[in-house]
Amino acid sequence: MVLLFATIPGYLVIADIVADAATAAPALALDRALPVQPVWSVVYLSLFLAALLPIFVVHQQDLIGRVVRAFLFAWWSAFAIFLLYPTHATIPLDYHEQGFFPAVLGAIYDSDAQYNCFPSLHVAQCYLAALTCWRVHRGVGAATITWATLVALSTLFTKQHYVVDVIGGGALAGIAYLIFLRSYPREATPEAERRLAPLLALGAFALYGVMVIGFWLIWRWNGS
Repeated sequence: MVLLFATIPGYLVIADIVADAATAAPALALDRALPVQPVWSVVYLSLFLAALLPIFVVHQQDLIGRVVRAFLFAWWSAFAIFLLYPTHATIPLDYHEQGFFPAVLGAIYDSDAQYNCFPSLHVAQCYLAALTCWRVHRGVGAATITWATLVALSTLFTKQHYVVDVIGGGALAGIAYLIFLRSYPREATPEAERRLAPLLALGAFALYGVMVIGFWLIWRWNGS
């Protein structure tokens, strides 16, 4: 776990290394057809909580170890690709709208590193977390896979990623799942913990809802 958290800053280090060499990933017709939709910005921000879902629902030591190794595999594999094939996102610089959702989107544009786009680690982490939940509880897994899919769509509607980035991120999550998690037996999770998983996952959803309301109140307090 310590190694995993120590790995995360490497994302920013690589972004600095590849900044001058990065090119835009191939844009498909679908990328050009999808407009910027500021309302998807709050879905996009939920990726941070979605990626942390295993913390809420996974308590078995063996599964925790597998999850950590799966995430390390995803991060290190993505880092290698970032260095070999550096890409950047194309932010619509002429984007100027008023309102809460545009303000959130603007904050994302200002704070996020616009490099290391292929494969999308945002998408990979969310799907990997969802597939982890699937090993614990099928219903929670289905709900969180839906959540991960919404996050993947949000990366397209906020222009943070291209379609190929999303596909790459989903594929990376699938590979990590097959290597580290698929062989974990569901029956290894005690029935009591399995029954508790939906409540814990729902708590994560509720927590993010409270956070969004808090952001909105701050935005209103600051004079919109």
